[in-house]
Amino acid sequence: MSQYFELDGETLWNPSNGAARLFLAHVRIYEGELGITSGFGPMENDECQVDPAALASFADALIELHDRTPHAVVDALSEGFVATVLVLAERAGIEVRRPVVAVGFEGLRDVQVPLPDAEDRAVGLRERAGLLGRRMPR
Repeated sequence: MSQYFELDGETLWNPSNGAARLFLAHVRIYEGELGITSGFGPMENDECQVDPAALASFADALIELHDRTPHAVVDALSEGFVATVLVLAERAGIEVRRPVVAVGFEGLRDVQVPLPDAEDRAVGLRERAGLLGRRMPR
């Protein structure tokens, strides 16, 4: 069995039931963390409809959160989810703001000292999204 993430009749992703369930559980956690909706509707009859406008806002907020949280453990826990959302946003035709290289501590949260290299974090996230995109069936 598998699930379908759909946008206007186009399948953005067709993961296994378990992968879909875990992904949507993460979506709900990050909706709460960010205080906004993700654009991923409930899974009904093996289909989840995607709202592109809400997904665009969610993806941008998720990247901003990632940018402001330079912490090795948080990165380890979140990077795969963030990369998955980037792939789905790209497939939906959404241009997501790319991670920025932060300098200093201003505007950061959950900071780990010393700060990890910001450029490495941004490149690592883009590379992870690229690899995932080739492994996520439609």
